[in-house]
Amino acid sequence: MAEQTNWFTRLFGTKRPRPQIPEGVCVYAIGDIHGRHDLMQVLLEKIWADAEAQACQRNMLIFLGDYVDRGPASKQVIDHLIQLSRPGWDIVKLIGNHEYSVLEYLKNPEIYPSWRAYGGAETLLSYGVKPPMFSDAKEIGRAHQEFITKFPREHFVFLSGLPYSHEIGGYFFAHAGIRPGIPLDEQVAEDLLWIRDDFLISDQYFGKVIVHGHTPAEKPVIRSNRIGVDTGAYATGHLTAVKLIEDRYTFLSTSDM
Repeated sequence: MAEQTNWFTRLFGTKRPRPQIPEGVCVYAIGDIHGRHDLMQVLLEKIWADAEAQACQRNMLIFLGDYVDRGPASKQVIDHLIQLSRPGWDIVKLIGNHEYSVLEYLKNPEIYPSWRAYGGAETLLSYGVKPPMFSDAKEIGRAHQEFITKFPREHFVFLSGLPYSHEIGGYFFAHAGIRPGIPLDEQVAEDLLWIRDDFLISDQYFGKVIVHGHTPAEKPVIRSNRIGVDTGAYATGHLTAVKLIEDRYTFLSTSDM
């Protein structure tokens, strides 16, 4: 998609302040990876190359959460994220509802049936754990104990320390979105991780433009108050990032857009 100059003003007039990224800064935000380590690697290479060509004074990369479940390589994604660093880059890794569910499962095996419904079995497999064949207590208990044994301590520490949100310039980054009517600094974890309809249908100005994942769409979603970059990578093969520079945006993807 071609870069959009003064996009906010052209689409929505001057009633709301146009969001800005500080001068000299390039910000990239990657949507939901969901176990697609292959796509993550491709998109990162595109981002590194794009940033080199852009030659900003400062680069920032923000991951919007949902690194695990559904796709085949959740463990590899977490391994990569833990190790990921790059000279001259600020790299921010936010928590998504799927990471939260992994932490909950570690504490309580009884949530497995609900976790399985949105990709938990694929995560178990990526850690070398055979998923429960049936929803009986013995099978669930067996898988849970095996997962605890095979789940690296550094992965637990990493997931437990992920922040819920990040702000820079006129943008606020969170996995799912925010609760309309609540100040950004008073948002609660449940909404930042899980909210959908109340946020998605709102045309309210939130004080900053919200950049989020969580709700997949065929293409990135641009609204006056939000940018959604979850393009369903685990199923579509299209992992997407938004690039923000000053008052402009563009997208990078593992596919041509």
